[in-house]
Amino acid sequence: MKKNNQYVVCFGEVLWDIFPQGSRAGGAPFNVAYHVSKTGIDAKVLSRIGNDDLGNQLVSQIKNWGMTTDYIQVDADKPTSTVVATIDEDNEASYEIINEVAWDYIENLPELTELVSHAQAFIFGSLSARNKKTRETLFKLLEHAKLKIFDVNFRPPFIEVQLIKDLLHQADIVKMNKAEMRQIIDFLNEEYIDEDQSAALIQDYFKIKEIVLTKGSKGARYFKGTESYTCPAVPITIADTVGSGDSFLAGFISKRIQQEAPEIIMKEAVALGAFITSKEGACPEYEYEEFQKFRDRH
Repeated sequence: MKKNNQYVVCFGEVLWDIFPQGSRAGGAPFNVAYHVSKTGIDAKVLSRIGNDDLGNQLVSQIKNWGMTTDYIQVDADKPTSTVVATIDEDNEASYEIINEVAWDYIENLPELTELVSHAQAFIFGSLSARNKKTRETLFKLLEHAKLKIFDVNFRPPFIEVQLIKDLLHQADIVKMNKAEMRQIIDFLNEEYIDEDQSAALIQDYFKIKEIVLTKGSKGARYFKGTESYTCPAVPITIADTVGSGDSFLAGFISKRIQQEAPEIIMKEAVALGAFITSKEGACPEYEYEEFQKFRDRH
């Protein structure tokens, strides 16, 4: 059930996460697209894969999920991206991200201007802009997006202060976690005092209308203009935290582009983040109705 002609574009990395127990399709922008599509809103992934077996497998997997692969480019030389993921005893994931892969070379093709300009939202992160080619494409497409959502998603060692600042200047809405908020305050050579002052400082400095702050077991906050909304976490048993921030953002986007009230937007975001954290992997199989029952129970 697709909701009329609305769609969002998720720009950046699509890849295979290599876990001890096997490989799973992933990449933050792709994870967001997967969960947005579950809510009935069309999500188009704008990325690039290699002309190889891993790329073919990704395309098959994405098509099996009922999502379009029309905007996933194929690179003749660079390989499909893989990330080696390790899960620690607290179920937290760390990633070894291979450099010089296909999504570092996303091309700005003529049809992409129209695609992005008609999208309800354009979602992007900082990782995909680590190399020159994709970075140039991203900044060109940002000129045409009507609602620009920046998922900060820092991945060391690919954190370049000036690039982060440039991307923040572009954004209408920024999603970050507490550690990322502290880091951005540090980039501005300011002292971290508390969430409210930090949010106000970032909003003022970069002229950002909305900030979404995720805080794991402490829930999340939404700073919209001078207002702020707090939403407590949903108590769950954690399977793993892979993709929890991405599913949270997908829940947020699905209600935000419908112009729902901030409280409804945040309830959906926190509930979807919790629902996915209670399952294994970033993109587990589920139906939206299953999530709705979970949300309504909590």
